[in-house]
This record gives sequence, C-alpha cells and structure tokens, in this order.
Amino acid sequence: MTKSALQVARAAYKPKMPKALYGSVKVEEGAATQSIADQEEVKKLFPNTYGMPILKFVESSEKVNLPVMNVGVILSGGQAPGGHNVIAGIFDGIKSLNKDSKIYGFLMGPGGLIDHKYQELTSDIIDEYRNTGGFDIIGSGRTKLETKEQFDKGLEILKKLDIKALVIIGGDDSNTNACVLAEYYKAINAGVQVIGCPKTIDGDLKNEMIETSFGFDTACKVYSEVIGNIERDCNSARKYWHFIKLMGRSASHIALECALQTQPNFCIISEEVEAKNQSLDDIVTEIATAVANRAANGNNFGTVLIPEGLIEFIPAMKILISELNDFLAHHQDEFNAVAKDEKRQYIIRNLSEKNAAIYESLPEGVARQLTLDRDPHGNVQVSLIETEKLLAEMVGNKLAEWKKAGKYSGKFASQVHFFGYEGRCAAPSNYDADYCYSLGYTAAALIGSGKTGYMSSVRNTTAPADQWIAGGVPVTMMMNMERRHGEMKPVIQKALVKLDGAPFKFFAANREKWAVGTEYVYPGPIQYFGPSEVSDQPTVTLKLEQGK
Repeated sequence: MTKSALQVARAAYKPKMPKALYGSVKVEEGAATQSIADQEEVKKLFPNTYGMPILKFVESSEKVNLPVMNVGVILSGGQAPGGHNVIAGIFDGIKSLNKDSKIYGFLMGPGGLIDHKYQELTSDIIDEYRNTGGFDIIGSGRTKLETKEQFDKGLEILKKLDIKALVIIGGDDSNTNACVLAEYYKAINAGVQVIGCPKTIDGDLKNEMIETSFGFDTACKVYSEVIGNIERDCNSARKYWHFIKLMGRSASHIALECALQTQPNFCIISEEVEAKNQSLDDIVTEIATAVANRAANGNNFGTVLIPEGLIEFIPAMKILISELNDFLAHHQDEFNAVAKDEKRQYIIRNLSEKNAAIYESLPEGVARQLTLDRDPHGNVQVSLIETEKLLAEMVGNKLAEWKKAGKYSGKFASQVHFFGYEGRCAAPSNYDADYCYSLGYTAAALIGSGKTGYMSSVRNTTAPADQWIAGGVPVTMMMNMERRHGEMKPVIQKALVKLDGAPFKFFAANREKWAVGTEYVYPGPIQYFGPSEVSDQPTVTLKLEQGK
C-alpha cells in the first residue's frame, strides 16, 4: 500500500507495555468471582466458565517454551482505533512463546469463522499495519456467534488449521458471544481456548478491571479537535448555534469526554436526563434558556453537544421504544407489508394507549426513524435518528414562541453536525497504540497460560506504561440478564456514565460557567510526537476517575 509520511513515521513507533510482559511471566490468581447481577441464572448458563479468579501477570525467571500454538483472531463489530496493534501484540506474544506458532485472521468478522474464510497473518503483513487505524488487515463484521450450528461449523476450520485458541476483539455483545463460545467449546472438550479483547469507541465496556475500551481515547481526541475547530469558527462568525451529535450507542461517555476537553456551552448527558425523568420539552427548554441567556449578553452563538443515544434515555421515549422493539421483533414481516403511507397509523393502532399518544405527537421524520430496521441485537438504530436536527428545530420553535411573548429578543440560527465515522479509523494515539499492543500481548499470555473465557485486562493506565498491570478477567464476572428480541439473555452489562463519578461531577461543577461565557478550548490534532505530557496523555475521564 502507498503510505503517507505520518504512516511511515508511525511504523517505526515501538509501543510501550507493562514491564511484566517483556520476559517470562507467571500467573497470580485472585479470589473467585461472580457475575455483576443475576448470579444464579448466569451460573446455570455458564457452568464451566463461571466463578473463575481474576488473574495478574508478574515477572518470572523461569524460561518457558511452549509447543507450537496456532491462534485465530476475529475483529467484530464497529471499527475502533488500535485494532491492528492488538493483532500485532498477539502475533509478537505468540511468537515469543514459540517462534513456529502461527496466527490466522478470519475475514470480515465472525462470519469468516463460520464461512471458513481466513488468511495467515505473516510478519510481512503484520508489519504493514503496526500503529495504523482501521480494521482493514482482515476486515470486520457484525455476524452474531450464538447458535450451536455456527459454533460447530467454526470448530471444523479451527481443527483443520490446528488452531488451539481464538481471540475475539469486540465490544460488549461480541465479548458476550465470545464467552458463550468459550463455554460451549469447554463443555464439549473441543480443545480450543477463547479470549476476548475490550473494543468500543463508545467507552461503555469498562469496570474495575477494564479501565477503558480501546479506541475511546483516539476517537475522543479526533472529535474534540473538530469540535474545537467548530467552536473557533463559532466564536469568529458569532452568528450560529452549532448542534453536534456524537457517536455513542447508549452511554454518553464520548459526549462527556469531549465536553471536558472543549468546554462547550451546553452538553446533554443522557444518563442525567433519565435520572431527572426529563421530557423532550424539558431538554428543549433548558437549551433555549441557555440561548436566551447568552443572547442577553450579546452572544447569539454557541455549541451544544448531544449524545447519539439520547432519545432512548428520555423515560417516556424509552418506554415507547421498548414496546416498539418487542412489537417489531414479532411483527416485522407484517409491518414491512404495510403500505408506506399507512405505516404510522398501523404502529399507532398496535401500541398501548399511552405510547400511541407519544408516538403520534412525534414529527413525521422522527416517528419514521424509530421504525427503521433494527440492529442485529433487536434495538432501534439510534444513529439514524437525527436528534441534532430535531433539537435545533424545536429550540428554534420555542424561541420563536418566547419572542412573540416578548420574553426573548435575540437572533437564532443553527447548524447541525454528526461526528461518528470520522473517529472510528483514525491512526491510534500513543495511548491507544500502547494500550492495544499491551492488550494483544496479554491475550497471548492468557493463551500461553491455558486460559479460556477470559478478557484481556490492562490496568493502572494513567501511570507510565511500564507500571501498567496486565492480567485477565473472567467475562462471566461482567454479565447480567437483559431482554433482547423479547427474551431474557446473558449479556455484559453496559457501563453508563456515573452521575456520582468524578468526571461527571467535574463537568457539573463547571457547566454553568461554560454556558454563559465563551470558555472554549481548542485541543488541536492528536499529538503523536513530543513531550510525554503532551503525546502520551490519557483521556480526562480516565484521569479524573483515577484521581489524577
């Protein structure tokens, strides 16, 4: 491939990792674990992989040379910066255990395992992709691994290639599937280990053992650069309110981190909306009030950050969407057969009275977007709901009403943006390059230790990389039971923004000042080179969470 000057320079970057991983390692086992909730149900579903201990790798003087161990790797779900470095870390880690071991990449996600589409990843190929963004080394996909037929079909190719371990790099749903696969292969004594790696720019796959999911740092830096550029334009032209929707399927971690980095005039946190039981009109009134207050000071411009998943956190909307999801899970074909101009009335007729009234009150466009095809997990695709346009329009209408009543005399013009795909394949920041490589190398150490049903864990990441702690956490430890496609299923619990957590508290303590003033911060592009305090910085969220 033709390389840019930055790619050529980045190819030479040597990722930093925990010092325990540089030589032979031994495993320290912690106490037995249990699932985060629904312990009896989860234990019943995972009798072979439930209750395993947390693991920590420490330096060892014993030289280990394991037998040849072929490893398969799958990139699952949406792209996140640093995926290539995870694979490079697995490759280097496996080779350090036995130089004759091989790594095979299954093409275009979990579907490649089922369809037996794969490629051996040699050092020549791996070296082309070190420290680069994207998942293009083997591609990614959203096929869900969940049926016995799929597991057995996958096992055929794993046996043929003599693959003894499979690493699934993905988010909460992909790692849930990895855990189900690990349980099945253990139950039938298939001789295949399954290890997960925590990936998602949304930042919602985390707990005390998984400090952050990879890609979140880089994506937030990309979005914050562009938000800063818009804020500067906003402060230069002084005539627009910019409504900026940010990727984040459920949790508001991206919106919060970008607010901490750029200090916009207004930022909605979905989790707070739900906690306060706010309606759509409540949110619109709050934004309109901020617009009016700035206008009173002669500032007819500003920036509003909106999390992608907002609509599902407005309690009344959440109840409506839940009923819609359940209804469409069982009547999708019937709904598809209804004529286009009758779909709205068809939905209204089939909803409970209260939800039908809410649905009927929505603008035509938003109502239609709520009934579009579900994602593979049966959920509404929130990225297709143009919340930024909806809020800009409703705020404009509210201000027009206030103007008529003599309560507002400013000017209001809006611009709308959605930043999503722009951040998913960026070249990883130094933090993500280091973190991802360490996650991959840790996954190799877990494989070398004979483990299955574990997720690679690297902690203490606000410290210099040599002080990071590598280990593994049982995936069952993160699970609870949730309703999916109308049925209760075991899934990894999403980590939402904690309203009593340090990042949100810091934001809440400063937002009133940011709302009336123009306190914008312009972070600029990701710094790959330079002093460590500039180029190796983790997210503000992580630093506040760790009390740094």
